Amino acid sequence: MNGVGMSRSQLVAEHLPLLRRYARALTGSQASGDAYVAAMLEAMLGDPSVLDESHGPRVGLFRLFTQIWNSVSVNDDAEVATLPMPPERRLSNITPLPRQAFLLLSLEGFSEEEVAYILNTDVAETRRLADAAGREMAAEIATDVLIIEDETFIAMDLESLVKNLGHNVVGVARTHADAVALAKNKRPGLILADIQLADGSSGLDAVNELLRTFEVPVVFITAYPERFLTGERPEPAFLISKPFQPAMVSAVASQALFFQRNSRNRAPRAPAA
Repeated sequence: MNGVGMSRSQLVAEHLPLLRRYARALTGSQASGDAYVAAMLEAMLGDPSVLDESHGPRVGLFRLFTQIWNSVSVNDDAEVATLPMPPERRLSNITPLPRQAFLLLSLEGFSEEEVAYILNTDVAETRRLADAAGREMAAEIATDVLIIEDETFIAMDLESLVKNLGHNVVGVARTHADAVALAKNKRPGLILADIQLADGSSGLDAVNELLRTFEVPVVFITAYPERFLTGERPEPAFLISKPFQPAMVSAVASQALFFQRNSRNRAPRAPAA
């Protein structure tokens, strides 16, 4: 492979799916993201030494990709700029450096130190960039959220987290029946749901029932992830296992709203008839 050995090829193949995911989120489209990934691979083929693995191969790949993305313009194709799914491009409205910091920390799970290295900055600046992204995102994705959770303290934590992200909590449901009643009345733009509820009912069943009447992105937060892994799981839906980290909930909720074409911006809604 023109100087790129087998081990290097395997390394790239292992991390390529995650890099393509990041590139899509960063640029606003898969086609544009892939163009930057291809430019990075061409740079590696021309000079394998451009990949610095001193902080690990994955960090090195993301650092090299970042250098390409910040220095090469391959994202100006008119066809890419007029994609028919505006929600897919919401993240691209956020200022580039804060967008990179947010995605590297929240979506890709790098440490602050790793992100600082990838972006060629320091930890303090990384935190400032991530904070800036959070403020910009609040205006882009604020929506009404329904929480389906029977454990009081977890529900309170989720409610606080959601409000801090700039969203509006329309209600907290402890049972299947409560969830259906609240959602049909309020029509939330996002649902955070446990799978097993206090009275033995199922949050999964409640969500499936709701999705038969309107479409909404769903994030399941559960101690029973195996109950989600069936052929009848609702779409669109995301999964977080308990115990969860608040940053993970923030990242996945934002991801669900950014990348689901049926997400809704917050606006006053009349009760359903």
